[in-house]
Amino acid sequence: MTTERIGPPLTGGERETLRAFLDYHRATLAMKCDGLDDEQLRRQASPPSTLSLLGLVRHMAEVERTWFRRVINGESIPLVHSDQDDYQVAYDASTATRAEAFAAWQAEVEHSRRIEREAASLDVLGHQARWGEDVSLRLVMLHLIHEYARHNGHADLLREAVDGTTGA
Repeated sequence: MTTERIGPPLTGGERETLRAFLDYHRATLAMKCDGLDDEQLRRQASPPSTLSLLGLVRHMAEVERTWFRRVINGESIPLVHSDQDDYQVAYDASTATRAEAFAAWQAEVEHSRRIEREAASLDVLGHQARWGEDVSLRLVMLHLIHEYARHNGHADLLREAVDGTTGA
């Protein structure tokens, strides 16, 4: 499987540009996982850290769900991988499979895309209970771009440790 990644527009409007950068980073994470089997995706490249590519995919499912469904959409739902609101559970991919992790992540990405498309504007507000503050859809999209960019840096190092692959 080869992931297609499309660069953001050079002259787009704010919402189009945010949407494109977020999708670009989503595709980057998927690309870092291309061609690897479950065992390789679970490999922890920097012990004692339990971080793995599959753990990152699982974590990003939690991030998508939290910020778009729980915060912006106000849904009262548990995390994908923890009924106890423990974000660290997602990182433990020791028994996870590509099929399970990617299905959960892709489902959350589709929910996020739908919520963003249906929002009247980037000024739509949601409540971030952990911060005790309202936040805009604009902030949520920027926050997710930041999360993906940071974790894609981790994914670069993890992938290189698995099979030597480097690059975008």
